[in-house]
Amino acid sequence: MDQIFGQLINGEWIDSGTQKANINPSDISETVGHMALATEAQVADAIAAARAAQPGWEAVKLEEKKNILHAIGQELIDRCDEIGTILSREEGKPFAEGRGETFRAGEFYQYYAAECLRQIGESAASVRPGIHIDITREAVGVVGLITPWNFPIAIAAWKMGPALAYGNTVVLKPSEVTPATAHLLAEVLNKHLPDGVFNMVQGDGKVGAALSSGKIDAVSFTGSVSTGRKIAAAAIQNMARVQCEMGSKNPILVMDDADMDVAVAGATHGAFGASGQKCTASSRLIVHKDVHDEFVDRLTKAAEAKKVGHALAEGTELGPVVNESQMNKILSYMELAKEEGGELVTGGNRLERDTEGYYLAPTIYTNTTNDMRVNREEVFGPMTCVMKVDSFEEGVSIVNDTDFGLSAAIMTQSLKLSEQFKRQAQYGCVLVNLPTAGLDYHVPFGGRNSSSYGPREQGEHAKDFYTIMKTSYTNPG
Repeated sequence: MDQIFGQLINGEWIDSGTQKANINPSDISETVGHMALATEAQVADAIAAARAAQPGWEAVKLEEKKNILHAIGQELIDRCDEIGTILSREEGKPFAEGRGETFRAGEFYQYYAAECLRQIGESAASVRPGIHIDITREAVGVVGLITPWNFPIAIAAWKMGPALAYGNTVVLKPSEVTPATAHLLAEVLNKHLPDGVFNMVQGDGKVGAALSSGKIDAVSFTGSVSTGRKIAAAAIQNMARVQCEMGSKNPILVMDDADMDVAVAGATHGAFGASGQKCTASSRLIVHKDVHDEFVDRLTKAAEAKKVGHALAEGTELGPVVNESQMNKILSYMELAKEEGGELVTGGNRLERDTEGYYLAPTIYTNTTNDMRVNREEVFGPMTCVMKVDSFEEGVSIVNDTDFGLSAAIMTQSLKLSEQFKRQAQYGCVLVNLPTAGLDYHVPFGGRNSSSYGPREQGEHAKDFYTIMKTSYTNPG
């Protein structure tokens, strides 16, 4: 009997209701389990449980909160092989990445365990004689978290860690594509937290809509721009706080003085890591004309050398994309690139392996321009497009010519150009001689324009979303 991945509400598991099969994208003949879709009533019950538990959780001593979050993080670290295997089976990323993501999720919780003890207020003198002012922070209340399938445990952790550290209670709605990973995470949290502090409802977009329009105090979402807009519009009806991390079209600008080894390695990792299914993926490569041909030649060799295979097979560097729908979308963009005049250098096709899965070849197009749809819209797959430029100024202009603004990189050995780029690139994250993907968790993360809405995630800046400031005035008499 396949395992059922259901709801966790007030410490109780509920696995009844409509079910959906969870298919292994590396081997579509294998079913990982079945997800039980939550009802609107169950979403309301989860919110009510979180509401009832919130005052008690906020009142828990900081040292005790710290110990609980640290224990959650340690268990994830200790079980990273087990959980990473399930993650790779249902999402498709190679085991090393699934294991690494789980380990990093544990580190998120341990970072925010320490943040429990760094909740320090401010004091101020009043403009009125004899009045004392204190500025403190309190929990927002009940927080809804809606998380994606591409980093199913890490993104949940970097939202949930600060939410819990600052005294909030949580209702998590994970992606319907990765219910098994969510189930394992919920098991860990349920073991360590009081009933009702953490609740989970599984399901599709209807469940997310019910959560974002419910009686919550804040909602944090990671996913597409179109869904983010719907969630924000629904949440604002209840005057809930909104934080959205959404799409991207991240560029790497390769200058003529770039260290070519560094540039090719960075572009390869940024474009094809996790099969391009990252919001920080390098999908636009803007290359100076003097090094264009060499760069493309070396990037092509690096792409063709990547081993695409079963997520759990030894030596796999790129797993399958997550499901058939995602595969078909990416293939349609590959066809569109050719129709728009792009020149296919390598890839552009589905691959056959020992098991039937959603395998795609790493794909590179040259002779593209920034007005093509493939350079304007998020593909979210192992595909990147190269554009040739004559100068740094032209390159920066194309870098900034986008509806998004999450992550941008430059490859150069010039201190002058790197400093100019850091100032001029209109992005939330800017990197020099590094891929656009691969960022630290103790500093703020987020973008501009259509990439992000609301306060930054991660690091101590997460408190700006998960807490409310209170200003208190005292006349000691």
